[in-house]
Amino acid sequence: MKKSSTLTTTTSMPTSPTLSAQTLSASKMSLSSSRSGRSSCQSHGPVRPGSGCVDAIKAKREEIEIDTILEKAKFYTSVCLGTTAILSVFTFLFLIPFVVDPAISTIIADYDPVPVTCVVIDHIYAEGIKNCSWSSCREGCTSSLTKCHQLFVNYTRIPYSEWERNPRDLERVNWDVSYTKFLINSEGCGYPPTTNCSVFARQYGFNHIGEPFPCYYSRAYPEVVIGRYSWENNLYHLVLSLIIPNVLFAISIGVLSYWYCPCCEKACNKSSRVYAEKFPTKEDKLLCHSDEDDEMEY
Repeated sequence: MKKSSTLTTTTSMPTSPTLSAQTLSASKMSLSSSRSGRSSCQSHGPVRPGSGCVDAIKAKREEIEIDTILEKAKFYTSVCLGTTAILSVFTFLFLIPFVVDPAISTIIADYDPVPVTCVVIDHIYAEGIKNCSWSSCREGCTSSLTKCHQLFVNYTRIPYSEWERNPRDLERVNWDVSYTKFLINSEGCGYPPTTNCSVFARQYGFNHIGEPFPCYYSRAYPEVVIGRYSWENNLYHLVLSLIIPNVLFAISIGVLSYWYCPCCEKACNKSSRVYAEKFPTKEDKLLCHSDEDDEMEY
């Protein structure tokens, strides 16, 4: 008899690119878990509504929907916080020349909170930029002066309340400061409706020259005299203009940093769960569809 010889040939298959050991192990674990889950569901026979496998799939689907809603809420909240931070910066920059700087200047001037006695001795109304180098009242702190009211006063440190109880002869009064500029407030300007220069001129101007009225002088600069002053209002506006924009900016940046800064994430010991792991794999989706078909059959 002839011995038949069997010729065995080996074919070499194309090798895939080298995978890292960690990626290979993760893939094996995911495949084994999906196969075990599928076999556990199929080992109990046909999938019926109310079975544990269907309930697990529904629970996982609800978890995915909740995660999606949370991600959307986080996105829109981040947009709102970013917008708030930007607007807070621009608001603070806008308040610096209009509120913060005048309030600080008022504090530095150290006005006497007790009104003293003033008398207007001269009122000049001028027109033209050359003739309006300064004004007692100006509507708009950045507008150019084309028309101006210039008031000059004498004042004595006698409190106005005492003057009202015991009036003096104006010609015999020893004025502490004579012929000095009189301003509506520490800036000498303002915005309607709180500041109306026509009303201011009628209140203190031509028809009231020589009439005593209350005013406030600066203890740091005795030649500065104003008609309106309130320590409480000045401090109130300064605190609001400093606190509100800065607090909103700090809160917005703090929350955004907590959510998106890698350093903050590590410092807070947040979970290292990968974003892609929140969603099901292809095998889970196929299993879910097969279970849904079985439910429809029943």
